[in-house]
Amino acid sequence: MGTNEDPPDSSVPPKPKIQPLTQNQERRLVAFLDNEFLEMTRGYKKRSSETSNLRTLETYLQAAQRILGLILQIPPVDPSTSLRTQLLLRLTNDVLTCIPGYPPTSDENLPIAMEFLDDLDQSWCAVLQSQVWNPQEGIGEDLIVDAEDVTKGIKSTPMSQTERTRLKSLLLGGVTTLEEWLEGKPIGVNRQPLGDVLEDGLNDIFSNTLEELGGLGVVALEPLEPEELHSIDVDMD
Repeated sequence: MGTNEDPPDSSVPPKPKIQPLTQNQERRLVAFLDNEFLEMTRGYKKRSSETSNLRTLETYLQAAQRILGLILQIPPVDPSTSLRTQLLLRLTNDVLTCIPGYPPTSDENLPIAMEFLDDLDQSWCAVLQSQVWNPQEGIGEDLIVDAEDVTKGIKSTPMSQTERTRLKSLLLGGVTTLEEWLEGKPIGVNRQPLGDVLEDGLNDIFSNTLEELGGLGVVALEPLEPEELHSIDVDMD
């Protein structure tokens, strides 16, 4: 006796194949993001001026969120994989450096900062797992490469151990700086313990990423130099 099977849902289009950026696309994207980073840095440096468009932490993180969204759209397929990692390292370094430049005393600043840092945590988890970012859902989805593309050399190279170690050091150092910022103390000055609520919130910062990296152990590594993060090699040939 025959069986009745539901026909495939033709209304749902197949997902397009994930392809790396072309060299021209990479050049245009890097040039655009370099300008966005520059404008964000200028706005931050002039944050105390009436002429700055980034006078508050909220406006600064809105600018950072736009950059984050563009970075996450880079396909995790070689050779574009490393570009996404390097740009996200650059953004993470900038954000963790600049957040403490805004006053922590505002009732709005803490939740705004925590919300963005949670987004950054989820973003890094997607990058570490070589996932494709779904902007509608705000989550990473597993990269699926069919057998034909595999035979053509399509692949996604995971972050190197050096990149993972640098990221871990950057995040751990950033959490320490944020603790000092929340207490309103000069960065680097010996601090008193935070209140329970703030301590719990800080303990959750980057918890998913740090777990993905392999725990919370302290890494003895010098901070990333700005020029190391800001220089992205792109094949111009």
